[in-house]
Amino acid sequence: MQTRLARLYAKGDLRIETAPVAAPGPGEVLLKMAAAGICGSDLHYYQDGGFGPVRVREPMIPGHEASGTVELAGEGVDLKVGTLVAVNPSQPCGTCEYCGSGLPIHCLEMRFMGSAMRLPHEQGMFREWLVVPARQCFEVAASTTPAEAACSEPLSVCLHAASRAPGVAGKKVLVTGAGPIGALMVAVASYYQASEVVVTDLADAALARANAMGASRTINVTRDAAALAEFQTGKGHFDLVFECSAAAPAIHSAIAAVRPRGTIVQVGVSGDVPVPLNAIVGKELHIHGTQRFHEEFGVAVDLISRGSIDVRPIISHSLPLEEASSAFDIAGDRSLACKVQMTFP
Repeated sequence: MQTRLARLYAKGDLRIETAPVAAPGPGEVLLKMAAAGICGSDLHYYQDGGFGPVRVREPMIPGHEASGTVELAGEGVDLKVGTLVAVNPSQPCGTCEYCGSGLPIHCLEMRFMGSAMRLPHEQGMFREWLVVPARQCFEVAASTTPAEAACSEPLSVCLHAASRAPGVAGKKVLVTGAGPIGALMVAVASYYQASEVVVTDLADAALARANAMGASRTINVTRDAAALAEFQTGKGHFDLVFECSAAAPAIHSAIAAVRPRGTIVQVGVSGDVPVPLNAIVGKELHIHGTQRFHEEFGVAVDLISRGSIDVRPIISHSLPLEEASSAFDIAGDRSLACKVQMTFP
């Protein structure tokens, strides 16, 4: 059996190829892939050949947010043929000191699909057929579309980010950056009953999606930078910030706008960024990093399946695998796109 797939060789060099597919072994399933989203890290691989110290050093299949239908189940698997599942790309070892202490996110031998962090690289999900351990497959409700199911992974990221904060309910929240993660962060803050969710970005299209996801107010800081100033008086207005842009100006504005002893959860990732330590110390701020997820993946699937969080407003484009390069080019245009997905007809 053969599968069509998208393989990245270097910056901008994405090729559609064919490769053999093995039969599923015990505990595994063969999936006919349905939808797969392009993440910011995928985009960095395509546009820049990587991000920070993580570089594409050998050919790699990107993609780590996807859904598929069970085509064949190996021995010992309960999933029925025809079941639509969301695929968890995270594969902690389960035996290292961090897995043993309840921190599998920090697994020393973590394998994360579609990642160039390890060598050999972990191959991802931009392919027509995929064999994967059944434990990574989460059944979704019959009413859930493949496109919605494929948003389980980015929603998991946001649910974990929310767990790093000392509660969200009743808090005045600022979200900086309204890309796919920022927009989903708005939805999560709204779901957890924040009293106010203000969102900043540079693009009106992104802010319109933030509104659709439940923002109380949106501010285009390119056109109306002064609007944020009202939240920076009196040592700040917000109890909690989810910083999703990783841009130095946004981080500085977040520090200015959060109240003393408030919390900033750094969701966006980039290289080294200078920060005003005097303000962090003077306001006694709590700054938390956040990465990936673990148990939140199942929660995300449940929230999407029940319709508790509607992910549809972030899905802007859907293109077939054969047009993978075009899909990446569209995903790189923030004035046009939010979550771009590939399909596998």
